[in-house]
Amino acid sequence: MTVKTFMTSLLLLILYSCTSQVENKEPIENPVTKLPNIIIIYTDDLGYGDIGANGATEINTPNIDFLAQNGIRFTKGYSSSATCTPSRYALLTGIYPWKNKRAKILPGTAPLIIDTSILTLPKWLSGKGYNTGIVGKWHLGLGNGNVNWNTKITPGPNEVGFNYSHIMAATQDRVPTVYIENGYVVNLDKNDPIEISYRENFEGEPTGKDNPELLKMKWHHGHNMSIVNGIPRIGFMKGGESAKWKDEDMADYFLSKAKEFVKNNKQNPFSSITLCSNHMYLELHMNDLKENQD
Repeated sequence: MTVKTFMTSLLLLILYSCTSQVENKEPIENPVTKLPNIIIIYTDDLGYGDIGANGATEINTPNIDFLAQNGIRFTKGYSSSATCTPSRYALLTGIYPWKNKRAKILPGTAPLIIDTSILTLPKWLSGKGYNTGIVGKWHLGLGNGNVNWNTKITPGPNEVGFNYSHIMAATQDRVPTVYIENGYVVNLDKNDPIEISYRENFEGEPTGKDNPELLKMKWHHGHNMSIVNGIPRIGFMKGGESAKWKDEDMADYFLSKAKEFVKNNKQNPFSSITLCSNHMYLELHMNDLKENQD
């Protein structure tokens, strides 16, 4: 064998060896892709015995029951607070709400009560590679006070650390009765700007107290101010007709937005915190009632 032939054979052998190593090499997994997805469903006024897994019979909760049967159940738990704003504050910040005098049940015009410079749960998760989203009730304040609802509303959930947010500002029984996506009121007509007050009514606007003939449900303590969708609210609101929600559709609406976030992020690790719940009353479709009766 000549030197030329030997060198050619050696070169081919090396090339084949390198090619084989590349082809047989196992792919290196990105540690981020192995992170478990996280969904937190956070509700107001949910008692231990309100779900089927814990013995409830009045309302069917098959999906929650499925999670309980196929996951880990915690039957002894403690809460940082028994009310909405304080418990949400503690969940997102890890700080006892009694350490922040503003962490109490807030009006819809309250400024953001979370310091945007601190490490929050969504910020920590984002740092680990998660896409974070929040859908539903917020009730932790927005802006710095005296919010202009007709421009971008900031600071809010996004500044606290969420990559995506689709929320109501406070509660279902308080104004403003609009959805807010990433800082902007959904479906707002710029020619019909929103005005909000918790001090006095706007001239010519009906209220639950003065116009009971416009109501489809009676008002009770404090819920006798602006009327939206036939329901008396806490606080006064003018304008924003095209952006106002319909209470009967709220549960389905927020559910669709939560599912949309999950679908859009299913290729990457995601954390979705769904704070979708209501105060005082809950408007339902008749078919929802029928399903529960069946």
